[in-house]
Amino acid sequence: MAEVLQNAPLPEAIFGIQPNVPVMHQVVTAQLAAARSGTHATKNRSEVSGGGSKPWRQKGTGRARQGSSRAPHWRGGGVAHGPQPRSYRQRTPKKMVWLALRSALSDRAAAGMVTVVDDWNFAAPRTKDAIAALDAIGVAADERVLVVLRRDDDVAWRSFRNLGDRVDIVLVEELNTYDVLVADRVIFTSATLEALSARGGGAS
Repeated sequence: MAEVLQNAPLPEAIFGIQPNVPVMHQVVTAQLAAARSGTHATKNRSEVSGGGSKPWRQKGTGRARQGSSRAPHWRGGGVAHGPQPRSYRQRTPKKMVWLALRSALSDRAAAGMVTVVDDWNFAAPRTKDAIAALDAIGVAADERVLVVLRRDDDVAWRSFRNLGDRVDIVLVEELNTYDVLVADRVIFTSATLEALSARGGGAS
């Protein structure tokens, strides 16, 4: 069973900085924008079927001249200036992404919402064991938890994955600002905390 490391030393460079709110906002906005599919589309007048012939002759009818029944002002016509497929991705410098992540982690650490366990030590993948482990380290039933794992933590991954209503799982190399901010508690193991420190390197 997982054992909480009391007073586990959190690297000051990652968990002890003054949170930069504008940078966090910009990075989260870019992250949510990148998640948009951008597949929305409307047909313009050249793409709508029909309307090949002139609706009525140019002169003599007393009505306004019309060239096609597929013009935007006609029912069933094309859409003028409608949305077209596009990418919403925004370019975000790596240093800004890292600063935003450190700011989010520092905010959670200042609120006492970062927990470090020695290891999960699950003998086999069992959701019941995962629930018991969370209860043992004092996680409330209504808390949204972010569990940070390594790629080879397969047993822990399969133990937590059925708790999707209260537990989100993320690999340490994919840890991001948005996931940290929407979580009530972030749980690391000693190994993932060390990997996160290595990920930061000398970035400031």
